Amino acid sequence: MIKLTNVSKVYEIGGETFTAINRISLEITKGEFTSIIGPSGSGKSTLMHMIGLLDHPTEGTIEVNGNDVTSLSDNELSTLRNEFVGFVFQQFNLINKLTVLENVLLPTLFARKPLSYNAKEKAMHLLEQFGMKNKAFSYPNKISGGQQQRVAIARALIMNPGLILADEPTGNLDSKTGDIILSLLETLHKDEGRTIVIITHDPKVAERTTRKIHIKDGMIV
Repeated sequence: MIKLTNVSKVYEIGGETFTAINRISLEITKGEFTSIIGPSGSGKSTLMHMIGLLDHPTEGTIEVNGNDVTSLSDNELSTLRNEFVGFVFQQFNLINKLTVLENVLLPTLFARKPLSYNAKEKAMHLLEQFGMKNKAFSYPNKISGGQQQRVAIARALIMNPGLILADEPTGNLDSKTGDIILSLLETLHKDEGRTIVIITHDPKVAERTTRKIHIKDGMIV
């Protein structure tokens, strides 16, 4: 589904070069439930940016479904990212001025082609699936952190993406609520065959996935 070949990311900081990702080759296949685990500064967040098409590599190639996307423009990458990747963030990244329903619908507003489904009906179905239908017209700052993360997962699914990319999805939650969110992601993988990649520093979170990729000093170890 997504393939990185000899990908590196080098930054210029204060006149010096810093290699965040060092010639990583990696494949994520359809239906995987994978974690990328490493300590702070290991390069896992930069690797997430590469997998999520948020940034261009300094060297190497990235393929999505067999197509090299390395040379795409920012606009072209933005279109592909909107259709291919659903993001779930540690900070939830919901907009407090929008209702829960409006937050879930947000990615559909940036779609570059007509949707094959009724977006509002699908959003309500997702909210119902995650036990949040009764909060559809509430605002994010009026619901709990666990509820906000459920909304964020619904938003990530609204475009029916090939890949769900979750960056420390339990980082802002207590252990009980975090376990509920991980169970929800597990269910999406097992029951719907969703391809899910979790970025984490927590071995307990990584143990919940079926494949673990350890990263240190910008390399897979």
